[in-house]
This record gives sequence, structure tokens and C-alpha cells, in this order.
Amino acid sequence: MTIVNVKINSQKESSYPIVIEKGILDKAYDYITKYTKANKFLVVTNSTVFPLYGKKLEKDNVDFIVLPDGEEYKNVEILNKILDKALEIKMERKDAIIALGGGVIGDMAGFAAAIYQRGIDFIQIPTTLLAQVDSSVGGKVAVNHKLGKNMIGAFYQPKLVLADVDTLETLDERQFKTGLSEVIKYSFIENSCNAQEKFEFYNFLKRNRELVFKKDKSTIKELIKICCSLKSAVVNQDEKEKGLRAILNFGHTYAHAIESITEYKKYTHGEAVSIGMKYIFCIAKELNKISIDYYNSAIELINQYGLITDVDFSVDKEKFYSLMKSDKKVSDSNINFVMPNDNFKVSIEHNIDKNLILKGIK
Repeated sequence: MTIVNVKINSQKESSYPIVIEKGILDKAYDYITKYTKANKFLVVTNSTVFPLYGKKLEKDNVDFIVLPDGEEYKNVEILNKILDKALEIKMERKDAIIALGGGVIGDMAGFAAAIYQRGIDFIQIPTTLLAQVDSSVGGKVAVNHKLGKNMIGAFYQPKLVLADVDTLETLDERQFKTGLSEVIKYSFIENSCNAQEKFEFYNFLKRNRELVFKKDKSTIKELIKICCSLKSAVVNQDEKEKGLRAILNFGHTYAHAIESITEYKKYTHGEAVSIGMKYIFCIAKELNKISIDYYNSAIELINQYGLITDVDFSVDKEKFYSLMKSDKKVSDSNINFVMPNDNFKVSIEHNIDKNLILKGIK
């Protein structure tokens, strides 16, 4: 069993473990009742995940709400359905919401927990690679708006994260690669995370590509541990994204605009992130922020994992730019980019020329 501890500014009440293990879903209720004193639980899941894993959480004091599957359903209307259910079953402030699913479920369930009776306990059980390495950790919870992704949300930490690597067996190739985009992101920002341990994650990914795609359990456990360790190192220092935490948005400024302009229907979040990473590497190269050798090796890694690197539709560039200007990472009307500036290091840059930003967009 592997455990990564998240400590929020040394506040004991905000600290929690990420437990990474195969088959841990079979023991999930025991772990949950150890880390929360709730009498009643509401499991938020979706129509894809519930038939696969719902029975593992069935208990007399556990209710379920099954939502439609897809990023396009991550909105206020669906959030209200969670709140309606919580009110219907008369959940109290000492009770808890459990997220069983991917990033969309985790974000919505967490946001519901944050605002129901001004905050009740929240447990994450991520069942996708993307959620296990990224969205389930760090306490960002939100819903989307038609004018921008994750524009309505909060910072609200879970009490516990349970990552069962066995759930990745049910992911199709597209969803697995979606998670790999966020995985590869960590390799490009590792030297800026201020983590106590050096993982040389880029080399790990180069060396273990075949084992990753075979979903070798020990390799996947190590991969998840490294990603969670890097993210927790950042979150420990900057819970509410006042500075350092912004580096976790590498590739996301483009990605969120891509998702918004396609109404969250054409690309998965990870696909949009891989496109965004490629574009920002191109800008960094144009501005001489990085060497040609590093640029080539970074793009090679993205390609080795078979990730999407370009949009395949005609984009209204003015609308696209307007969406980027509406992103929550905009500050003083400047679009902030997480920019590569050395091998596996990044910095926050703004005042990038508009034509250069849009140069790679078809």
C-alpha cells in the first residue's frame, strides 16, 4: 500500500491521506468510516461508473445519485440535482458526500459538499487516471459555465482520497490517454514544484512507456504516487493558488479555451491539455525561453504517448482569444501562461503578443 499525505499549510484539520492500492474499493467503507464520523453518506456517481463499482459501497446508511456521464453535464443545473438529493434524504452537517468517478464527478460532488449547509465532509474515490493523478487531489471543486471552465467553484479539501488502480482496467484507450496528458504535465514542471524528493519523472516516463500502456500495476502505482507527491508538494505551499500553485495549470490556458469553444463535447480535458502543452512549448521556443533540444525532446515525449497535439477544426480566432481573456487565470486583463523556461522548469508569463498566442491555431 502506498500513502501520500497532503498537508495544507501545516493545518492538521485540512490534512488528509491519498491511499493508492489495487483492490482498495473492497475496503472503501472501512477507510471512509475511519476518516469521517458521518452517520449518513451520499455517493455521487455517473451512469458509466455506477454499474461497475456502485455495489462496493452499498450499505444501509448510503444513498446514491447517478448523474449522466460527460463534461457537458458539469454545470449548475446538475449540481442542483445533487443538492436536491441531499435535502431529500435530510443530510445533516455531520454527514458526508462521496465522489465515485472521474474528474467531473469529483468536482461537482466536492462543490456540493462545500456549499451544502456551509460545508460537510467530502471523500474522493477517483476511478479514472486523470482523477487519480490530478483532479481528486488539492481541493479544487467547481462547475463550468458556458463562458468559461470551472468559473464557479471553491477550494474545499477532501477528508480522504482512495485511488484503486484496478479501476483503470475498465478505461478505454481514449480515457487512459486523457489521464496521461496530466501525467506528462508533471514531468515538465517537476523542477518548479519545490518537492523534497527528486523523481526525475521525465526519465521515468521515457523508460516505462510500454509498462504504462500495459497498465502494469506496480508501474501505475508508482506513476500515481509521483504525480500525487508533486501536486501535494505544491498544494502544501499554496492551497489557494496565490502563486506557486499556478504552475499546475501548464497547458491549461489553451485547454480551457479549446473546451469552451467546442462546448465540452469535442475533446476530453486531457486531449485539450496535450494540445495546450504543445502550443505553449512552441511559444517558448519562439521566444527563446528554451533550447531547441529541450523543445524537441518534450514534443517527442508527447508524441511517444500518442497524445493529440493540434485542433482539427477551423477556429474563430477572435472568439478563441476572447475565451482566453475570460479564463479565471487572467490578472489585470493579462492572460497568464505557465511557460517552460528551462528543462522541466516553468514560470508565469504574461504580456505575450496576441498574434504569437494565436499563431499555432488553425
